[in-house]
Amino acid sequence: MARRHLGEHPIVFFDGECNFCNGRINWIIKKDRDGLFRFASLQSSFAEEAFRQSPLGPVSLDTMVLYEGGKWYTRSTAVLRICRRLPGGWKWLSLLLCIPRPLRDLGYRWFATNRYRLFGKAETCMLPTPEVRARFLGLGDE
Repeated sequence: MARRHLGEHPIVFFDGECNFCNGRINWIIKKDRDGLFRFASLQSSFAEEAFRQSPLGPVSLDTMVLYEGGKWYTRSTAVLRICRRLPGGWKWLSLLLCIPRPLRDLGYRWFATNRYRLFGKAETCMLPTPEVRARFLGLGDE
């Protein structure tokens, strides 16, 4: 199931119970007027199967993952590569990719560790609106 979806569009894997993460996904959807990105909760069976096929293995819920062009990106690299594909000034953030990944990921890891405390945690994964539901993978109706 996951294999047939992996090459079609960049896929953003995110913590579906994290309020901040859900807010960022909604923000990406709003900015991504062309509908380039697809989304999957890290808690979904789609993500589980996709990671079984990936070199990443199991991924912790505090890790945003981007699958793009046959490659896997995690943490700050995933975030900055997503920004690079969005219209407007967000592309400029991708210049931060020149900072060594271990340094970028220090900030990412601190934020990821504290995100529930700062923004809360939902009891369940978010349910996308009917208008964007087709962009979410692993919802059971593919």
